[in-house]
Amino acid sequence: MTTLEQIDNDYIREAKARNKPVVSALRMLKAALKNAQIEKQGELNEDEVIEVIGREFKKMKDALETYRDAGRQEMVEQAEAEIIVFQNYLPQPLDEATVKEIVKSKIAELGASTPKDMGRVMAEVMKETKGRTDGSVVSALVKSALVEVND
Repeated sequence: MTTLEQIDNDYIREAKARNKPVVSALRMLKAALKNAQIEKQGELNEDEVIEVIGREFKKMKDALETYRDAGRQEMVEQAEAEIIVFQNYLPQPLDEATVKEIVKSKIAELGASTPKDMGRVMAEVMKETKGRTDGSVVSALVKSALVEVND
């Protein structure tokens, strides 16, 4: 079963169960996926679906921080519930040790040695980790690995 089919099935099940917070999150996710399909003018493949879910997940995490800073507790609780729903459809995140190994192998593969090479290394690592790790984590690891290479 594809992720898109799983989202549709879960939406129907949760709507029948009258689980409003989950239905709301799934409705938002379905709308984002539909918008992506319209933009692409065709069906989304599995990688594109995961990419859209990842974008929505990141938006919700950013919104969560904004709500916390503003002291909007009811919005914080809603955002946390939606984040949990989105996480169910994302691939299992990679642990930091695995990402470090990927970074080291890409640096060796590309022959990167200076901070100027960071963009190339980042692009390759992000391709390999596709939605399974946060870009800020990868950025920090690449930066520190390139510093180690120079030392």
